[in-house]
Amino acid sequence: MKVVQFTIPVSKEKTIVVQEDILPYYYNHLHRHREVQIEWVIEGTGILIAGNYMQRFESGDVYIIGANQSHIFKNDEAYFDPEEKKQIHSVSIFFNPTHLMGNILNMPEMNGVRKFVDGLHNGFQIPYASAEVIKKTISEVMQNKDSLRVASFITLLHQFATVRNMKPLATNNSEQMISEVEGIRMDQIFQHLVANYKNHISLNEISEIANLTPQAFCRYFKKHTDKTFVSFLNELRVNEACKMIVSGKFDSFSDVSYQTGFDNVTNFNRVFKKTMGKSPREYHRDFRNRLI
Repeated sequence: MKVVQFTIPVSKEKTIVVQEDILPYYYNHLHRHREVQIEWVIEGTGILIAGNYMQRFESGDVYIIGANQSHIFKNDEAYFDPEEKKQIHSVSIFFNPTHLMGNILNMPEMNGVRKFVDGLHNGFQIPYASAEVIKKTISEVMQNKDSLRVASFITLLHQFATVRNMKPLATNNSEQMISEVEGIRMDQIFQHLVANYKNHISLNEISEIANLTPQAFCRYFKKHTDKTFVSFLNELRVNEACKMIVSGKFDSFSDVSYQTGFDNVTNFNRVFKKTMGKSPREYHRDFRNRLI
């Protein structure tokens, strides 16, 4: 698991790179790159970890990943089972705001867009109310060539700059400067948590994965995620619980709690409400009401 710093194949003659992928699953390790990434998840589900942000991603979501922001789109378990025959479909746009695009952004007429791009360090999720217009323009960027592609991309940046209530993907950007060794260690930690969240994971166990003492691990994890180990693990479990509740494939909320790694229903209800702002039963009711 050596990959932390990705090199996007950006030609010296190209301002932006557009990439459409249809694959069994997303790249499966924590990584980063110098380019800002605009990601449209056409098809696919899982957990997005970006900085200290962690939340489920769904088909139709649109994200902006900041330059050098460590991230991983971790697909659900079913995507790694060949018999399920699942796949992801995505469109990614990469651009380096300090490279050729910098010449365009420095034009006086681009001041508003420039301010927006300068504030992308922590990344954003595009709200659903604005996503449809954004997706249409992303499609135009993908379909156009040469100067028309650049023109469409400038339109896309302008649309982003005028979107209200975009959700930040992180509350700090200190993790962007982690070394390659630290990136590999964080990837090992995330991989272990995502693979084993259904089981009891002790502090000693995860500390051994990171090759740190328990005390050193707690400081290290808080520094790089701005969250405690327990709160991060609980958020991961709650995200998986939300997935189960939405799918309807459960017999009871007690069943959901035990299948997502909680020791008892009382603790599950408390953590779920603290994380989601509502109880599991209320979450299920609200979801069903939206379908009516």
